Amino acid sequence: MKWNGWGYNDSKFIYNKNGQAEFTGKRYRLSGMIIPGLRDWMESTFGATVQHKTPATPVLNTSAVQPPTLNEAFVEGIKSTGIPFSHDPEDRVFRSHGHCLHEIFPLREGKVGRVPDMVVWPKCHNDVVKTVELACKHNVCLIPFGGGTSVSSALECPPEETRSIVSLDTSQMLNESGYCTGHEPDSMEFSSLGGWVATRASGMKKNIYGNIEDLVVHIKMVTPRGVIEKSCQGPRMSTGPDVHHFILGSEGTLGVVTEVTMKIRPVPEYQKYGSVVFPNFEQGVACLREVARQRCAPASIRLMDNEQFQFGHALKPQVSSIFTSFLDGLKKFYITKFKGFDPSRLCVATLLFEGDREKVLQHEKQVYDIAAKFGGLAAGEDNGQRGYMLTFVIAYLRDLGMDYFVIGESFETSVPWDRVLDICRNVKARIVQECKDRGVQFQPLSTCRVTQTYDAGACVYFYFAFNYRGLSDPLHVYAQVEHAAREEILANGGSLSHHHGVGKLRKEWMRETVSDVGLGMLKSVKDYVDPNNIFGNRNLL
Repeated sequence: MKWNGWGYNDSKFIYNKNGQAEFTGKRYRLSGMIIPGLRDWMESTFGATVQHKTPATPVLNTSAVQPPTLNEAFVEGIKSTGIPFSHDPEDRVFRSHGHCLHEIFPLREGKVGRVPDMVVWPKCHNDVVKTVELACKHNVCLIPFGGGTSVSSALECPPEETRSIVSLDTSQMLNESGYCTGHEPDSMEFSSLGGWVATRASGMKKNIYGNIEDLVVHIKMVTPRGVIEKSCQGPRMSTGPDVHHFILGSEGTLGVVTEVTMKIRPVPEYQKYGSVVFPNFEQGVACLREVARQRCAPASIRLMDNEQFQFGHALKPQVSSIFTSFLDGLKKFYITKFKGFDPSRLCVATLLFEGDREKVLQHEKQVYDIAAKFGGLAAGEDNGQRGYMLTFVIAYLRDLGMDYFVIGESFETSVPWDRVLDICRNVKARIVQECKDRGVQFQPLSTCRVTQTYDAGACVYFYFAFNYRGLSDPLHVYAQVEHAAREEILANGGSLSHHHGVGKLRKEWMRETVSDVGLGMLKSVKDYVDPNNIFGNRNLL
């Protein structure tokens, strides 16, 4: 794994010796392929040229890492339990951050801030109980760590924390069971089940399988007060407020999730990808709303705006034959010339159906019939599958961008159907204006997609990025733009977060999100469960 970037060390976007973009490694469908359009897209979108490069520091300078502040009594206690631990600089730095821009950007330059003083690796529930008991006894701060994919600053060590900070890494508690839960967040390669619970996560297939709160049957969590769990694993109880909902979304502030019972299903018999091209975003949104109204959404349905469509097209790998190239050209001619779609306005929805083969084919026809009523044209299985698989490599693109002075990030919200178009238009426009007002010399990328649908609304996922050449403090500018975008989301009726959580990044808006009384309730739970703030990551509150 990379210590200052996304994912595996052998997987990255690069410009090869011929100046062409390619994706290295062997882990992904795109691995080893040339991507002929990416460099042109990077240059035309951001003005990012190969002449202006700012490569990352390849190796961690361990002398830049502050020596650990160890609580010797706690260390001796951990030694006596036999639980593995480390205070090696690399182990500590790797667990000191998630993947917010302001966390990764300094690391690329070799700058290391506050990191945990020690890492422990419990292997079972009882190991966690022992670790928490020792932390309470010796007043040590614990920060649970799952897969490290947080994008809410949740893993940052509070700089004002004077106690010894211990990263409680739960990765050695994972077991592969061979079953299908259907929960597939974009980060599923690296994120953990405990992390999904602690952040109230959502996945790409939630339309069929549900969000994490719909999949959980039983949770066990170790807190400073002891273990919290329900008395049985019944499917539903009417026993007051659901204690699971104190745990779901608690973001490591109350304890460590050690065991979760999940609903499982047989691996689907049949999968089929698809895609639909619409003449414009408005008709695409109307189609998704009708699909939601008829409650016939496939496992995954995601609508990309035109900017994201162009972006996806730039990531298309080199075609393998003249015939394939000819067919692609024919499709483009048919859509733009014969059907009259404007290439600068059209948008695409990617689809994934799964389940019983006969039902999938019936379901597919129903969705395509609805799409046709909104001007949608079937655009093939290949586009749908490629769009779905790109989910797992897109995160690697940010590292390439930073190599050439481009910084960017994603953020999300949920919003009622009647506000989807307004929020998409207004937030994108706000980003463009804020960048201009703050001296960004190049036009930013400001784009969105509608990623998940509900009866009452949808999740909208935004991306923005800009070339920061000429800016003395690009992280500060970025933070100001992102802050303004979040204010715009809230002003347009969107939620603080759909599935990324709050962490430290968004906690300033918690009061207006849940009300004074609601915030007081959260504080009361924290004060009772963890009166000495052993789980002192300072998320949410």
